[in-house]
Amino acid sequence: MKKNSIKILIFFLFLANSCSSQTKKTQPMINRQAVVAGTFYPSDKEKLSAQLNELFKVAAHKSKTDVLAIISPHAGYVYSGSVAASAFNQIDATKKYESIFVIGASHVAFFNGASVYNTGNFITPLGEVEVDTAIANKLIKENPLFGFNTSYHLDDHCLEVQLPFLQYIMKTKYKIVPVIIGTDSEDICKKLATTLAPYFNSNNLFIFSTDFSHYPTYKNAMDVDKNTCDAILTNSTNTFIKTIKSNESKKIPNLATSICGFNAILTMLYITETLKNISIDSIKYKNSGDFSEYSNRVVGYWALSVSQKNNASINNTLNETSEFTLSEQDKLDLISISRNTLESYISKGTIPKLDSSVYSNILNEKCGAFVTLKKDGKLRGCIGRFMPDKPLYQIVQDMTISAATQDYRFDKVLSKELNSIKIEISVLSPLQKINSIDEIMMGKHGIYIKKGGNSGTFLPQVADDTGWTKEEFLGHCAQDKAGIGWDRWKMADIFIYTAIIIDE
Repeated sequence: MKKNSIKILIFFLFLANSCSSQTKKTQPMINRQAVVAGTFYPSDKEKLSAQLNELFKVAAHKSKTDVLAIISPHAGYVYSGSVAASAFNQIDATKKYESIFVIGASHVAFFNGASVYNTGNFITPLGEVEVDTAIANKLIKENPLFGFNTSYHLDDHCLEVQLPFLQYIMKTKYKIVPVIIGTDSEDICKKLATTLAPYFNSNNLFIFSTDFSHYPTYKNAMDVDKNTCDAILTNSTNTFIKTIKSNESKKIPNLATSICGFNAILTMLYITETLKNISIDSIKYKNSGDFSEYSNRVVGYWALSVSQKNNASINNTLNETSEFTLSEQDKLDLISISRNTLESYISKGTIPKLDSSVYSNILNEKCGAFVTLKKDGKLRGCIGRFMPDKPLYQIVQDMTISAATQDYRFDKVLSKELNSIKIEISVLSPLQKINSIDEIMMGKHGIYIKKGGNSGTFLPQVADDTGWTKEEFLGHCAQDKAGIGWDRWKMADIFIYTAIIIDE
């Protein structure tokens, strides 16, 4: 966090850099060349392959299945290589992933958001690693916090050092999405997580790059790194943040940081803590003192994995969510929250403060929801969130403001319209992937269509409002929402969900 002396030094060197220095303009295709080959790892292909072979021989064997993500160190291979190989050993090397997201913290600049490399491929001594430019461009286009700045990538090693392990172990063709995060802001990391969350599933792999403690003594590193690892294993952002602050408050000699990839791991936890059936496990630990005679100033390394528990889906089934109900008081509370927020924000520009203690446990659970505004029976705005990162009562407040002011199809709601607007709230169940469209019950199920980096959804009530056939329901969603073409739903992943509908 803030005590990271390395980042503090870099801050003054790169003070002029900010999120505004990222660009969304088309840039010439430039492959990202290896910059730490010959220092962090051998620059010769045969020597690098031989070293990797030795590292995997001493690495922890595969002990996890259904791995969705790994945490791997990014130091010189002589120090952290066996730990990194232990992390990579947990993935399914024969699986055909749609994309592999490689995410790390910037070592060269501070900036507000994340930089996604989208102008070429990555080169290592083992060859070329293809970048999934379609998803990279989609992230940059759809979220202003994602951009691209060449300088943030060309001299940073945190992503590069992961790639030879990937090249060595993978038996199938793959593409990567290289992401460098430039801020420790909890709020921004949460927003980045919201954008990345739809990709966090069994079709993709996430690699989070980070070392742990920097420069304490060997013994202190053991203690600090265990505390930090234990916090990650709780799958709680609050516990993780508190632990890092606690480590800093102890004033441990020479401790520059507890974890240099704080923002990358925080972003990961903002994704995983909202999911059920997730297991985070420690695989192997070492620090640089284990490979050197210098034990007074060491750097710590952990290999961890994130996997699905007991081969379960990361999404609950509809049978599991069918028990989720809202009391009449819950429904009244949500409508009241939405109505009061709408009128206060549009009329006064203020957001009412909400007291979580006055709401039921259900409203304090993290749950997805859409808010729909209708004027004279016609749509006036609709925005929602599938991946819940806040309690339901807060999601409803946030989505009410978004539906009134951020739906690109409509102008912002005006004060004079308030009396004519009716509110509808859709509280969503988790997604369930289907194998046949026969499983879709029109009027009961909403659909979510995903193909590659494109996706779109229709709420359950859209079927009733339009009178479409099932094929029209799917065709319009595929064409108008996902942007993949009328019949392309036949080649896409289709998910269904239910919604509890509340209206005025």
